[in-house]
Amino acid sequence: MPFHLPKISNQSHAQCVLPHPVPNPYWVGYSTKVGDLLGIEQDMNRPIHSDHLQLLAGNKVQIADKSFAPFATAYSGHQFGQWAGQLGDGRAIYLGDINGYEIQLKGAGPTAYSRRGDGRAVLRSSIREFLASEAMNALGIPSSRALSVVGSDLQVIRESVETAAICARVAPSFLRIGHLEHYGHNEMDQELEQTLDFLIEHHYQECQNSPTPYLELLKSIATRIAHTTAQWQSVGFCHGVLNTDNISLLGLTLDYGPFGFLDVFDNTHICNHSDHSGRYAYHRQSEIMHWNLYCMASAMLRPLQKELARELNLSEEDAIHKIKEILNIYTQEYAKKWQSIFRQKIGLNKQMPEDIQLLENLLQSLHQQKIDFTLFFRGLSEGHVCPAAMSDWDKQYQSRLALEVTSNDQRLAAMQNINPKYILRNHLAQRAIEKAQKKDFSEVATLLKVLERPYESQTVSEDYASPPPPEMDHIAISCSS
Repeated sequence: MPFHLPKISNQSHAQCVLPHPVPNPYWVGYSTKVGDLLGIEQDMNRPIHSDHLQLLAGNKVQIADKSFAPFATAYSGHQFGQWAGQLGDGRAIYLGDINGYEIQLKGAGPTAYSRRGDGRAVLRSSIREFLASEAMNALGIPSSRALSVVGSDLQVIRESVETAAICARVAPSFLRIGHLEHYGHNEMDQELEQTLDFLIEHHYQECQNSPTPYLELLKSIATRIAHTTAQWQSVGFCHGVLNTDNISLLGLTLDYGPFGFLDVFDNTHICNHSDHSGRYAYHRQSEIMHWNLYCMASAMLRPLQKELARELNLSEEDAIHKIKEILNIYTQEYAKKWQSIFRQKIGLNKQMPEDIQLLENLLQSLHQQKIDFTLFFRGLSEGHVCPAAMSDWDKQYQSRLALEVTSNDQRLAAMQNINPKYILRNHLAQRAIEKAQKKDFSEVATLLKVLERPYESQTVSEDYASPPPPEMDHIAISCSS
């Protein structure tokens, strides 16, 4: 599995660092689908100390280009709305590029940006990121991927003493808003423009022929992020830590920490027990992502103003007005995507003005009655009768359905393709974690297989589609998961 030099934007934000080995590594989880994506040999049946195991544990480095070494990057950002200054890959190390995808080892030891941390990840957080990455991809939501989790009995101290694990995560690029903020805040205009040019060349080629490519890039990133955020809302996904340093410039879901999927629908749900103000609550995710885009535009301001002055002869003030107009596209794109998805979730093909009120009434009813979000929509798609508490809404819904022209069977089939039966509920992840802590990794593998086909009814226990038992109804999640 030789790695090649990744197509990074520039070397100025990179520091070479070797992963720190762990004793006696062992497989915890492995995604053959990601292995296929990378075009690597699937070797899970090899002896426990196979080359791949040692590589993905951080115990061995295998590089095709001898001029290249693993590295970590610097970035800056806003955390919980406050400027935090320089941050960086404190526990993520780039191994390089395979088949056009960057590979990082998360939890492979300290880097120059660890800020006195140990650079390690624990077993529970690594399992959660591994499963969530693949679950989100299977739901059709843009996300980083996860190749593997490797465990070790190396002790790591968090809230208590735990064991270490390394998650190999995969993405076309791990560039984030924080990288642009790092350059913008430090007036590193050359590095900033190199990064913007890199994004356009490799990930936003549609911007290349625009007379104002940086402005077009801002628009394209805003659109991608708007669509991803709307998709989060449609499956009840809460990220938990939407700081600017956690926001992908490719519109991917990135940095799985104290995330959670809604069980009962609570519009104000907070999944991160450190989020005391509810800044990143479910109902605020769209607003926060818009705010993050303003931070990104602020970081890009000098090259944007220079471009708009040169190409459109705009003053600094008029350029700022133009940039604000572009940022408002986020709101429009988010609303369009959200409405489209939720119409599909309740089987509406036609687009009618009263649909918005119908959807708002639905979510209000789900919130007031504390009805399970996933089970409600899946039940609707399987032709189940609405709960009695939803009878008023159901009357409105049936009247609206009468205006549709597709058959009942066609409508239900389409709804089942957008309303998942299986999501990564916290209690399911916790069950897999508790078994893994006893060296039983079978539930990690089983849950991964279930989550890879979220829309299909599977021959597994109904537990995988059920709400949590009462004793696991409120699992608190921290930033170390």
